[in-house]
Amino acid sequence: MAKYRKLGRISDQRKALLRNQVTALIYNGKIKTTEARAKEIRKIAEGLVAMAVKEKDNFETVKVTAKVARKDANGKRVKEVVDGKKVTVYDEVEKEIKKDLPSRLHARRQMLKVLYGVTEVPAQAAGRKRNTKSADLVAKLFDEIAPKYTSRSGGYTRIVKIGQRKGDGAMEVLIEFV
Repeated sequence: MAKYRKLGRISDQRKALLRNQVTALIYNGKIKTTEARAKEIRKIAEGLVAMAVKEKDNFETVKVTAKVARKDANGKRVKEVVDGKKVTVYDEVEKEIKKDLPSRLHARRQMLKVLYGVTEVPAQAAGRKRNTKSADLVAKLFDEIAPKYTSRSGGYTRIVKIGQRKGDGAMEVLIEFV
């Protein structure tokens, strides 16, 4: 018996499809897909959540000083003239950052192997590069999703059957986090 479903695709297309749908599931919380795909997505997503739950508190906080560009009221960098050249003015700021311990860093890298990068585009300025942000899905897994499931030992997703698709009659389902 096979260890996974082939989903009618060659291996690189199948891996890309599953990565894309797992990324969408973590970003949105639920997605609509076919039953066979959902069962494959569930395996991957639950593995990622289990990894996040295990390594959730495995970090230390460190204080660092960083140089940050000074900005004016409009959000533009302040520049001053030094030796005939315009130079940006920097301020030193103390920040607290989370430093991953080795096992959490390994888990983070394993998650990044599966998840794609997501870019958030604001609705009012759609199509512009100016206000876009890249969403950190690994941080979302560690900070938002993992704390919900600390007391739970598996079964982080739910598959709900919706009905058959009109075009080809495939069973459509909704896969979501419990």
